[in-house]
Amino acid sequence: MMPEYDHDTPMPSPDKRRLSAHGFHVGQNGGKMITGLDHVVVLVGDIGAAKAAYQTLLARVPAWQNSGEGADRVLFTLENMTIELMAPSGYSVVADRMRALLDDQEGVLASLCFRVADIGKAHRRLERVALRPDPVAEVESSDAVTDAVLHWKRTRAATELTRGVRMFFLELADERPLSPATDVAPIDALDHVVITTEDSDRAAALYGARLGLDLALDRSHQDWGQLMFFRCGDLIVEVVRRPVAGSDVAHDRLWGLSWRVADIDATRARLIAAGLDVSDVRNGRKPGTRIMTVRSGTCGIQTVLLERSPKPVE
Repeated sequence: MMPEYDHDTPMPSPDKRRLSAHGFHVGQNGGKMITGLDHVVVLVGDIGAAKAAYQTLLARVPAWQNSGEGADRVLFTLENMTIELMAPSGYSVVADRMRALLDDQEGVLASLCFRVADIGKAHRRLERVALRPDPVAEVESSDAVTDAVLHWKRTRAATELTRGVRMFFLELADERPLSPATDVAPIDALDHVVITTEDSDRAAALYGARLGLDLALDRSHQDWGQLMFFRCGDLIVEVVRRPVAGSDVAHDRLWGLSWRVADIDATRARLIAAGLDVSDVRNGRKPGTRIMTVRSGTCGIQTVLLERSPKPVE
């Protein structure tokens, strides 16, 4: 996984705004188009196997399950976001497109879905910053287990204008139910989602200037390249530049996920007992953090678990 970071320490802010190294202002959360990361989508080839894998990894049961429009879906909702597993179903244009994106892989991190407070305002903002959003659509979903119904409004930015990363923006009418824990030491929340880039200036302009996420940190190191951390609710969108010969300068890539846990030793013991291949626990780059890598049982998604020590009481 990419190097860890310190996203709890704000940069100097004499006027309650920050001017990034790339020349644009990034403000505080108030008035932002994006209020958080609503969910990430993982395309998988086998929805049953993926559901079982993530029930084991997260130690939680699905919050929502449904089928339709060429796909089967299983959603796990944690404290600060949802992970949606989606597999092609039947034969249609949508299902065939998903199979093409999978390209015989077990799974692939496919898209980011940001939460917005007002979809109409968000749509106008996306138009103004030339991200060519789709018309706003009203969507309804019924849970296959409980028959509960959720409604939301969504739009999607043009993928060719978001550097190849599929991005949706949605306003939920009601909150999804949380996924109950099924075992000790469950995964609690997402800490950060990692995106790789070969053009940090254009990536910074996209996530900071256009999408309005706060740039919390921008550091470079000869050993691990350049890291940029954008606050998105209470988690981080981490953009990493590690130049590779012959790489794609025009397109970024969704790379991996880092999950928060309360007791990393207990979580490691639980995963080992379940038969997963995991690394030893090691200290993170940020003081007070401990991390480990999960090498199996993630549907091929690069996965790290992170424990943060409680902040001292002042």
